[in-house]
Amino acid sequence: HVQLVESGGGSVQAGGSLRLSCAAPGYTYDTYCMGWFRQAPGKEREGVAVTTFGGFGSYYADSVKGRFIISQSPGKDTVYLQMNTLRPEDTAVYYCATRPGSRCISGSWSSIEQYNYWGQGTQVTVS
Repeated sequence: HVQLVESGGGSVQAGGSLRLSCAAPGYTYDTYCMGWFRQAPGKEREGVAVTTFGGFGSYYADSVKGRFIISQSPGKDTVYLQMNTLRPEDTAVYYCATRPGSRCISGSWSSIEQYNYWGQGTQVTVS
């Protein structure tokens, strides 16, 4: 079982920045896809950004390209999401998710069914 612990959410004014963290204590898989999804009230959960451990590529939703950056810790057990130039439409609960044992796939990375483990979510509010 993989536990994901998220932190870093909060409230910010439009144009501001936040950094989310997702820690996976004891995550020992050599390869995995890990990243962030979000769900706004009344909307479906959507992919924001994911990355494959080891630098094999990251994928972003068009709505966040150029504003959000996903990165990994050297110890491979934490993924970060740096969110810049935030907009009110970025307001949502952000969830960390991971699929151990395989890389992120360009054509299907945003499909929530592919992810085995999820965090509890952290609220991001942009006003």
